[in-house]
Amino acid sequence: MEKYPDINDILQAKERIAGHVKRTPLIRCEKIENVFGCEIYFKPENLQITGSFKLRGAFNKALSMPESELAKGLVTSSAGNHAQAVAYACRELGTKAVIVITSAAPATKIESTKALGGEVVLSDGDSAARWETVCELSEKRGFVKVHASEDPYVIAGQGTIGLEILEDLKDVDTVIVPVGGGGILSGIATAIKEIKPSVRVIGAEPEATKKYYVSRINKKPTTLPLKNTIADGLMVSIPGDNAYHIIEKYVDEIVPVSDENIKTGMKMIAKDAKLIVEPSAAITIGALLEKRINIRKGERVCCVLSGGNWDLLDISKIYSEN
Repeated sequence: MEKYPDINDILQAKERIAGHVKRTPLIRCEKIENVFGCEIYFKPENLQITGSFKLRGAFNKALSMPESELAKGLVTSSAGNHAQAVAYACRELGTKAVIVITSAAPATKIESTKALGGEVVLSDGDSAARWETVCELSEKRGFVKVHASEDPYVIAGQGTIGLEILEDLKDVDTVIVPVGGGGILSGIATAIKEIKPSVRVIGAEPEATKKYYVSRINKKPTTLPLKNTIADGLMVSIPGDNAYHIIEKYVDEIVPVSDENIKTGMKMIAKDAKLIVEPSAAITIGALLEKRINIRKGERVCCVLSGGNWDLLDISKIYSEN
């Protein structure tokens, strides 16, 4: 595969990962529709076995490898969801997983990764520093590196979400996708635009780390200072090389979203859709709350809910806020 997967790569990924991941449903939420004046659909990837969409890319990468390479074990860096996905996929396929996780990750993500059999290496610093640790471990111990958002097989795996959306909602108008490293947005945008170019694809990015938004303004990849955001899974300050080019080719808009609107989105999704999601997933409703997206009356909008792995105590605190 070239650096950028195409629709054939995503279709192959769909066949490859069948039986290993769930085909999540598309859920319409009429109560939330009253707020925005359009049809709202959720793609709840929080219902995956490990609680996030990352399982798709992890399995597609692992299953695409020769057995001799897979036997060496995989090493990757993650804020938590990719960590659990790689750990689970490796356990199911009988190989070793080593995960470099930020020390700031929620305890539930770290413990879940360990429970799935992954060896956890905690690391401070931004995503670039953690990837350096991954490269060191690969060099010293022979593991195969798997990038969470740049690997073309991972991107193709995430793109299967886009295929399912088009199959279940053929007349969808707009799809809103969280963007951190850019893997899920790259994959979904490729799938949708290569099948139905008329569908609008929008990336929702934390205001605190809006590197793809700023990169589009600057017309070149732009790194920003790393700042905290409640959407910890999207806390990436450096645009990906592969993801940047795919996003620039296929994504119509990038919308920065405040932490306050992310919190409001979480509460709306829990109250009206009865779904518990993490902040990184609720950012898609947060993007609508920003009122920067031009939505027509009756438009069919699909919000991808990327995951639900967050500390329940922290979630309860958000739900109790006025």
